[in-house]
Formats: sequence, structure tokens, C-alpha cells
Amino acid sequence: MVENPSLEELGAILKKAKRIAVVGLSNNPERTSYQIAKAMQEAGYEIIPVNPTIDEVLGVKAVKSLKEINGHVDIVDIFRRSEHLPDLAREFIEIDADVFWAQQGIVNEEAYHFLKEHGRTVVMDLCIKVIHALTR
Repeated sequence: MVENPSLEELGAILKKAKRIAVVGLSNNPERTSYQIAKAMQEAGYEIIPVNPTIDEVLGVKAVKSLKEINGHVDIVDIFRRSEHLPDLAREFIEIDADVFWAQQGIVNEEAYHFLKEHGRTVVMDLCIKVIHALTR
């Protein structure tokens, strides 16, 4: 069973965070990932697009994988299908990011338990933009 941090804890995470790597970020303005990343960028977060199929989005050069990111990542925000989460969880541990955040509708218990065993903060099935609006 996946258990998310409390709303208060999520608010603290978002207040502390500066850099968000967005896995599966689309360069199509119609897509939810684009709209949410744009809103978070406008709220003052540095957005790092992680998508091997695009060159850039929101004025930022995209990287092919989490491992290509230079510097520390506070939140890895994921817009990929649930079956991709275990591989992303392993990559997340390799880059030593702080918070693994799977967007609304995305849950994978294997990835959740793997990350918890590594002492990581995990959020699943919640929209980062909605939580940001609720905790400002």
C-alpha cells in the first residue's frame, strides 16, 4: 500500500525545493505535463526536462535521462506510465535526488517499496501543481 506524506509535509517539500526534473515532459502545449511544468516554472522552480525525444521545452534544453543532469535535483516529477517507475526509481537512487513524485494516476508498489527501503520520500498519484496551489 502506497502512503503519501501529509499535506503539511508536502507543503514543506515544495517550499524547500528549487529544481524539479520532469520525466516525460512533452513539448506539446496541449499535454498535461507541459501545462504543469510551465505552471511550476512560473511559480519560480527551475524545470529540467527529461525526455529523449525532444531537444528543448519551456526554453530549457532537455536531457535524455536523469543521469545526464548536472547538479542536485530536489524533486523528480514523473509523467510516465506506472510500469516505468521501477527503472526510474533505480535511476533516481543513482543521482541521489530528494523526492520521487509520480503524478496523478501513476502508482507502482514495487517502485514505492524499493524507494522506501532506501529511505526516500515518495509521492504517488498526486498532482504537484494541485498540491502547490493547496500549500502556498
